[in-house]
Amino acid sequence: MSVNEQKIEGRNAVLEALRADRSVDRVLILDGAHDNALGSIIREVKKHPETKLDFVQKKKLDDLSETGKHQGVIAFTAAHDYASVDDILANAREKGEDPFIFILDGIEDPHNLGAIIRTANLCGAHGVIIRLNRAVGLTAVVSKASAGALNYTPVAKVTNIKATIDSLKKEGLWFVCADMGGETMYRMNLKGPVGLVIGNEGKGVSELVKKNCDMIASIPMYGDIDSLNASVATGVLAWEIVRQRHFT
Repeated sequence: MSVNEQKIEGRNAVLEALRADRSVDRVLILDGAHDNALGSIIREVKKHPETKLDFVQKKKLDDLSETGKHQGVIAFTAAHDYASVDDILANAREKGEDPFIFILDGIEDPHNLGAIIRTANLCGAHGVIIRLNRAVGLTAVVSKASAGALNYTPVAKVTNIKATIDSLKKEGLWFVCADMGGETMYRMNLKGPVGLVIGNEGKGVSELVKKNCDMIASIPMYGDIDSLNASVATGVLAWEIVRQRHFT
C-alpha cells in the first residue's frame, strides 16, 4: 500500500508511529541526549530492522524542523511500504517464473534508485533489494522517479547484502555482479533464477559482496569515458538477461 512521505517531529509522535508499525524510513536523534523517552524510541527502532537510526547534531534537527518543537527527534516515513525478501520470492512463484531480482549495494542517488525500480518493473524483475545503511530509501523523490513502478514492484530493505545473497542462494538463485573488470556480458549464460547485483555510484560493488557473487559481468564500451550511470548500466545488463530469458 502506498503512503505519502511524511516528517514526524517530537518524542511521543515518533514513538507512536513506530509502535503503530508505520513504515518509518529513518529516525534522527540528538547526539548525546540521554533520557527515558529517547531510550524508548531507540529500543523501538531496534525492533524495526528496516528503519535507519542516526545520531545528529542539534543544528541538523533545527534545520529540518518545521514546527520548531522536535524535542531532539525527527522521523521520516517511507514514500511507500517496504516488502520482505519473501514477498519478492512469492511474486516470482505466483507468476510461475524463475526469480529475477535486483540487489543494490549502496545506491545513494534517489533519481538512480527510482529509475532502477522503473527498469525492474519494465524488464519483468520480481523485486528490488536495497541496503539499510549508506543508501537511499524510498523517499518521495524515488517514488516520483520510478514513474509509478513503485506501486507494482516490491522493494525490500536489508541490513546485510552478503547474508541476503547467501540466503537466496539456498533458494536456488545465482548472482551476477556488475563490474568493469568482469567478463563481457554477451559471453555469459544469464538464464535461470538470477540476482543482478549493482554497486554504489562511485565505489561500485563492495569487495565482500563481489566475492560472494557467482559471476562478474562487464558492459563493453568504446567511447572516451570508462563508466555508465548506475541506472543506465542496470538497464543494459537487465535487458541482456531479458533477451536470454525470453528470446534464446
